[in-house]
Amino acid sequence: MNATTLPPFHLAIPVHDLAEARRFYGGLFGCPEGRSAPEWVDFDFFGHQLVAHLDPTRDTRLHFNRVDRHDVPVPHFGIVLPWDAWHTLAGLLRDAGACFEIEPCIRFAGQVGEQATMFLYDPSGNALEFKAFQDPSRLFAK
Repeated sequence: MNATTLPPFHLAIPVHDLAEARRFYGGLFGCPEGRSAPEWVDFDFFGHQLVAHLDPTRDTRLHFNRVDRHDVPVPHFGIVLPWDAWHTLAGLLRDAGACFEIEPCIRFAGQVGEQATMFLYDPSGNALEFKAFQDPSRLFAK
């Protein structure tokens, strides 16, 4: 399957407060809201289904792995955006005063896997990565 025929993914994440999740995903990122119930809400996360499930006992302890000079939070999720869209989002997040775990930067500069990347947390401690490749065909290149 190639990127143009991939079906959307579905990811359910724990959040401690649905109102904060709505402000973060709906407000900051502009993700349209889909169906919801008192304990969950669907978001259109860049064309994918992200479901925030209420979990007031959410454990936010994280593990980190070293990747190209940065400690990357594990677990994390995110999206691969087109190059220009990534830069637009990075600017929007900076302008909004987002607190980055890893500031927007270029990882693996000059190497096969060169990519733009940035990490931040949602209000419930879920780690997100946004990345982009100048040449999208390099996503899985070795």
